[in-house]
Amino acid sequence: MAGGQRFSPADYFNFGPAGRRASNFERRRNYSVNRTITCTVNGKKKELSVDFRQSLLEVLREKLGLISVKQGCAVGECGACTVLIDDVPIDACLYLAVWADGRSIRTVEGESRDNQLSRVQQAFVDEGAVQCGICTPGFIMAATAYVEKQKGRQVSRNEIRRGLAGNLCRCTGYDTIVTAVQKSLDDDQ
Repeated sequence: MAGGQRFSPADYFNFGPAGRRASNFERRRNYSVNRTITCTVNGKKKELSVDFRQSLLEVLREKLGLISVKQGCAVGECGACTVLIDDVPIDACLYLAVWADGRSIRTVEGESRDNQLSRVQQAFVDEGAVQCGICTPGFIMAATAYVEKQKGRQVSRNEIRRGLAGNLCRCTGYDTIVTAVQKSLDDDQ
């Protein structure tokens, strides 16, 4: 929308000129599925034309080639698609791409700097907290948000488990993942 206004479904479907309720004809005539959004993805400003029905997961994978964002369950249960939006972990499969307008998005691809893994990524490698790899990017992003939020605070293994409760893994049994997050927190102190 012009003037930096946020997208609202009501703007396109419910109201006609002067704020009155739009007729069915007006709704069909003004119906357009593509919207242009501007967001920052892994530190780079992007302007994207997106179908307002597309999930952020689809846009990140198909338009930007960020394949670390995995589709596991497509209903927000597994966490394989976890990305950080304004440093908050969200399930990209449930988040509409148009909602990302004006926001900062971080994926695993943007976490390493100068060919150096982030401390969370390095801890996952050091502790062998990966197996099949499907859930790993989501866990790394959830763990990154958790570590940043704790800021050197001493936390128990149970607190770490609760902090990662939105992510599922069928391979590792979670112990190596919790150990990797604990190592990341220890490295922060």
